[in-house]
Amino acid sequence: MASVPFDQLDGFIWMNGEFVKWADAKIHVLTHGLHYASSVFEGERAYGGEIFKLTEHTERLHESARILGFTIPYSVAEIDDACRTLLKKQGFTDAYVRPIAWRGSEMMGVSAQNNRINCAVAIWQWPSYFDPAQKLKGIRLDLAEYRRPDPRTAPSKSKAAGLYMICTISKHAAEAKGYADAMMLDWRGQVAEATGANVFFVKDGKLHTPKPDCFLDGITRRTVIDLAKRRNLEVIERAIMPEELEGFEQCFLTGTAAEVTPVSEIGPYNFQVGEIAKTLMEDYSAEVQPRRALAAE
Repeated sequence: MASVPFDQLDGFIWMNGEFVKWADAKIHVLTHGLHYASSVFEGERAYGGEIFKLTEHTERLHESARILGFTIPYSVAEIDDACRTLLKKQGFTDAYVRPIAWRGSEMMGVSAQNNRINCAVAIWQWPSYFDPAQKLKGIRLDLAEYRRPDPRTAPSKSKAAGLYMICTISKHAAEAKGYADAMMLDWRGQVAEATGANVFFVKDGKLHTPKPDCFLDGITRRTVIDLAKRRNLEVIERAIMPEELEGFEQCFLTGTAAEVTPVSEIGPYNFQVGEIAKTLMEDYSAEVQPRRALAAE
């Protein structure tokens, strides 16, 4: 699949209330969302024919749009139904789900008060965000040049397309040097997140993770915190300075695409792929599988 451009995949895309052929799901070059990043999106995964925490993701999509100053013209229930129906229509049980909403092409300029708000959902097969062999050994991260911005300068609580520009730059730079991804600091110089995933560290049997005060409090992040607490693991959300990385024993990333991915290296700092990271990786894999009622004997 990696060799096929995304605009040439087969199937259907749900777009503004209709299922259209994949190749026909197009927008105009003067779309506001393309020029001014007035776009919000979600990343979700389906396991065994069910989309994990679908409604939670759709609610966040609506909230992201609200933060950017527009209202999606489809309810949470309507988008949920479109996602589920499209998953079946595509014939997938395990897949990646991408809802997106954006301002259209009716007006071109910074102000676009009367532009149509469009909404679409695409679903494709995306087995693993990181190379599976590297994931088991722990991936290597570079230290990014760009930092997550001060919330007073950007809508950091929105999953907005524009906020990912520095993520793309940072991941490309890391890959050019042989790394899998990059670790980003925030504007204060504190550890923030990777380019598309939250980060956790392990020390003395306790989990430490940055407070999400200038980046998304990921749905996978919250799921893993719940899983850790079920294991009676203490989770400490706090400011983490980069020089503290030397004292941590384990590290892993969490995200819908990344799931739970151990990290072996961040710049000059090295980590073990230890039992806590492995256990939470296994617990997460079990958690996302659909719960199906056992047939009565």
